[in-house]
Amino acid sequence: MGPAFAIVSRDDLSLWLSGPQSSAARPIPDGRQPEPGGWNRLVIQVDDLPAKVAELTEAGLSFRNEIVTGPGGKQIVLEDSDGNPVELFEAAR
Repeated sequence: MGPAFAIVSRDDLSLWLSGPQSSAARPIPDGRQPEPGGWNRLVIQVDDLPAKVAELTEAGLSFRNEIVTGPGGKQIVLEDSDGNPVELFEAAR
């Protein structure tokens, strides 16, 4: 994925590293910009992102943005009940 993004893996653990050229560096609709230490998040990979977003929206959960499509797939950032960001990600096929 070039200089914008990398995944480092060891055994069952994957660490995702997003640089300033990645889609994770885009501002969200309310204008907030990513900043060091403030946008660290857990990423959960799903098979069908639009279906999962519909399910979670119906359950009353809130999202920071709409689905974003980039070279690696689709993503959206959910806010958990404590305001922590959780990224839902569907890999490009």
